[in-house]
Amino acid sequence: MAEQSTGAAGGVQFITVDDDQGGQRIDNFLRTALKGAPKSLIYRVLRKGEVRVNKKRTKPDYKLQPGDLIRIPPVRLPEKGDAPVVGQGLLEHLEQAVLYEDDALMVINKPSGLAVHGGSGVSLGMIEAVRQLRPNARFLELVHRLDRDTSGCIMLAKKRSMLRYLHEVLRQRRVQKIYQALVQGRWEARDKKIDAPLKRFELKSGERMVRVDESGKPSLTEFRVLRRFGPIATLVEARPRTGRTHQIRVHTQFTGHPIIGDPKYGSDEINETFRALGFRRLMLHAAALQLELPDGTPLRVEAPLESEIVTALEQLSSQSQTKQDQDVERE
Repeated sequence: MAEQSTGAAGGVQFITVDDDQGGQRIDNFLRTALKGAPKSLIYRVLRKGEVRVNKKRTKPDYKLQPGDLIRIPPVRLPEKGDAPVVGQGLLEHLEQAVLYEDDALMVINKPSGLAVHGGSGVSLGMIEAVRQLRPNARFLELVHRLDRDTSGCIMLAKKRSMLRYLHEVLRQRRVQKIYQALVQGRWEARDKKIDAPLKRFELKSGERMVRVDESGKPSLTEFRVLRRFGPIATLVEARPRTGRTHQIRVHTQFTGHPIIGDPKYGSDEINETFRALGFRRLMLHAAALQLELPDGTPLRVEAPLESEIVTALEQLSSQSQTKQDQDVERE
């Protein structure tokens, strides 16, 4: 564990970097050490030379080495009372949503509608809530992201060494992410791979969007039909082989089968119809993760859909079957 000494309250801090903290950039280290400090403050004290490593000025991209001695100047941080308070109901929900946990890794079944972190108008995110759920965790960071309205498996590292390992295996595409999506219309089984480059752009309103564009980045998603609901909807499995923003959402739209409940890439009219059937959210779910832990142990974690969606799917199945039966009688 890092050695830390502090002068008077709010005074200079001296921290000795341990093995687990080595390898990360000093600016990222400070964001963890000075929780609540805005980025502008962190880069200002670095630029002015108020942060020292081994008694020398340092740049934001300096990578820490075990044994480095860091001097952190006195900084005024938001009072703890200013932090958003997590309701007991959300804490209990997240505790029940823990799918896997050991001393270095957590996997949580994130609910739809909860942002992964605060910011951009969101006062409270999942990471802030989980830090209150695990107040004694010395280190707790998101490994990757999910869109706010996407539910399912998300990984959090409880050790810096695990965060580095998972970032590396993600970069090497050695983590298999498996999603389920309820899409509009009948998805044909022949549509097994969508290989279409994606490019980000911005609307006049400032909203960020993604579209298929020849000048975009290579993007590949593999699909498999899981269940059909007549001609009106299909439950598909999606395995992204690249990690582009909104990749599954845009690739399904590109095929003519947008995800139900998608406010960006779907149909408002269709979304409203399915909302009345019980589908009141973006129907994209990170259903499973497969990877190898650092010691070589294989790990597969599965996230169940919430009971309300399971019920809505069964009702949709009954309705689509009834309609098919009626069509046969007319013939």
